Amino acid sequence: MKTSDYDYYLPLELIAQTPAEPRDSSRLLVLHRASGRIEHSRFDRLGEYLRAGDLLVLNDSRVIPARIHARQRDSRRRAEFLLLRRMEPGTWQAIGRPGRRLRVGERYVVEASEVEAEVLERCEDGTLVLRLSTEEGMEEWGQVPLPPYIHKPLDDRERYQTIYAREPGSAAAPTAGLHFTRELMEGLSSQGVNRVYVTLRVGLDTFRPVEAEDPRRHKVHTEYFRLDPVTAAVINSTRREGGRIVAVGTTSVRTLEQAALWSEGRGDGELAPTSGWADLLILPGHRFRLVDAMITNFHLPRSTTLMLATAFAGKEPLMAAYQAAIEERYRFYSFGDGMVIL
Repeated sequence: MKTSDYDYYLPLELIAQTPAEPRDSSRLLVLHRASGRIEHSRFDRLGEYLRAGDLLVLNDSRVIPARIHARQRDSRRRAEFLLLRRMEPGTWQAIGRPGRRLRVGERYVVEASEVEAEVLERCEDGTLVLRLSTEEGMEEWGQVPLPPYIHKPLDDRERYQTIYAREPGSAAAPTAGLHFTRELMEGLSSQGVNRVYVTLRVGLDTFRPVEAEDPRRHKVHTEYFRLDPVTAAVINSTRREGGRIVAVGTTSVRTLEQAALWSEGRGDGELAPTSGWADLLILPGHRFRLVDAMITNFHLPRSTTLMLATAFAGKEPLMAAYQAAIEERYRFYSFGDGMVIL
């Protein structure tokens, strides 16, 4: 297994720069794992591929305004920081640009504010420890952390949130959920498709490609997750009654599989409520313990998310689906079209 095996060519014009309107008007590629059969549909027809008793598992994490622009107090040199994880009040794990020029002890003033950001530490993995003089008003001086391949500004920052986002803490949106509308969710409920929520705070691995040629040597950055007792009980009940667990997004997959792995020591086959720091790297060969179907977007080459999707669907079927999507001019990445893997 080599990282280069997960590379593919994507015409730049297929990278979606704006979200679909309405959300569920995105296209939907349907991949049947057993046969490799591909269908082309629309996201608002998702219910045609689900059945009564299925359970949607969605990540309710909310994106914080984590991108901040600043200038050095003395030299006026500019810098940009992306807040990844709150370590304690006012102290954050972050990445910064220009990375090599940011030094411990330097102080910056956040633009459009009097908030001061001080570099406390440079870590071996390239991240920084950043201290903010205050977190008050972050909604005003912080910016939506859109991915670097999106070049158009976002008129409505709520379009980079799912409609069910409620738990602040992510540095990126769980983008598979961006396609859902309230009308679609109500329609799914009326046909007997249930839903529960987990929380995983999306962090650094979303932004960093796998650089090691052997992906098993990739350093996984932990992300906090929580799966509460009610959610665990509903998942267990669904499995006992023969319903499918349908994970919405790779973050939900990672949460479920991490929780299932930790629950194996119980010996009763049940999923236990849990919380902690997910460090599971899902690569081809992974034995999926909980997830029966997966709703996802199209992922970047050489990314851990693409490898996770490949582990679930199989490399040949998934890459064939990607090639079909390119030929059919699907829109890719965060604001792009969706896929359901059955």
